[in-house]
Amino acid sequence: MPKRLPKTSTRPQRTTSSGRMPGLPAISPKRAAKLRAKKYREAERLFLAEGKAVLEEARSTPLHVFDEAEQILRVSTLKTPSAPVGVFRFLDVTVDELLAQTQRIVLLHGVQDPGNVGTTIRSAHAFGAGVALSRGSADLYNPKTVRASMGSIFHAPVAREVESVTFLDAARSAGFATVAAMPDAGEAPKSMPAGPLVVCIGAEGMGLPEDVVDACDERVGIPSIAPSLNASVAASILLYEAYSRVLP
Repeated sequence: MPKRLPKTSTRPQRTTSSGRMPGLPAISPKRAAKLRAKKYREAERLFLAEGKAVLEEARSTPLHVFDEAEQILRVSTLKTPSAPVGVFRFLDVTVDELLAQTQRIVLLHGVQDPGNVGTTIRSAHAFGAGVALSRGSADLYNPKTVRASMGSIFHAPVAREVESVTFLDAARSAGFATVAAMPDAGEAPKSMPAGPLVVCIGAEGMGLPEDVVDACDERVGIPSIAPSLNASVAASILLYEAYSRVLP
């Protein structure tokens, strides 16, 4: 029997018995396994998404789904995989597209942990926002980033490899207010301006460099007993604060 694809935003299509979409070239397990490495992902502009819950969130049709145990073992990035693995085309948007698609954006500057990046994408999806990833941040298509997003990578618009100061200048020109999150200084989150907003967050321990802070209109701090918060927690708090203002 033909195999059903995960849910998409349109009527689900059927795969062939090999897991390939009709009319699309076959992707072998060997070729797919290479996508675990960034250089092959960039060369083919393809990435892996793993797990039933993640695949069910997909809004685009996978080029291939591996759902047989032997194939999953060859393709998966996990030590003990059991869930299907899909191959998808890149999803990232340009800076101009990002600024046009959403009124709330979190700019992650130098956040190198893929779990933090993926969780931030999850929060952005939850609170109707987009994400900009600076150069030096974790790869959007790192399998750990994709897993941590829990499928939100298919929903929240993300621009990657941006120059932070240049991006902040472009956002300001597009009518966005810009705010730097500071662990030990700044106004309370409720002071953030209403309307289109970019919240800039650095890596825990490193924070934001001076030139990025200077490029922002304001500084905000999150009151905390702990000396610092990781990037995804800080992003979630500030995104919710911005989102709560547009709730009915």
